[in-house]
Amino acid sequence: MIIKKTLDHLFKGHTILYPTDTSWGIGGDSGNDTVVQKIFNLKNRKNNKALICLVSSFEMLEKHVKIIPNELIKFINSDHPTTIIFDNPIGFSPLLINSDNTIALRITKNEFCKKLIKNFGRPIISTSANISKEATPYEFKSISKSILNGVDFIVPLDNNNKTQKVSRIIKLNKLTGRVEFIRK
Repeated sequence: MIIKKTLDHLFKGHTILYPTDTSWGIGGDSGNDTVVQKIFNLKNRKNNKALICLVSSFEMLEKHVKIIPNELIKFINSDHPTTIIFDNPIGFSPLLINSDNTIALRITKNEFCKKLIKNFGRPIISTSANISKEATPYEFKSISKSILNGVDFIVPLDNNNKTQKVSRIIKLNKLTGRVEFIRK
């Protein structure tokens, strides 16, 4: 029931507030320019600072990036939430794509998110539910009123994430072939 109601909002181009495998997140359709801009505005964030997107599976990831380097496979399959910066994204709003033609993607480990994204059929935006430069909210009570009032739908679930950490962010250096940690 919660999945269906959340999907209805996503398909209508609405923003959602939902628990992820890391913190509370603001989400929406990663292919919808209006949704992307609304999220940037809600977070009071400049458009040149990237937003992370979630995919439900390795198969979905393969549909949205041209190449998945072998050096990244162990990080993709890791139990530690890992966001990876990929080159040449496919099927995203241009507002989500960095000037160097990259995008930050993570395969979610959260069961609700997996089901939601699989049923939605494409990646969703997943940025922490905070105003830019404020603390990341791991608990619902930590989310600011402006975020709560600014989203179109709040998913009525608890965040079962016990780690209280954001995802690590990595990318493959094209020159050296080494994995670089952007955020540990």
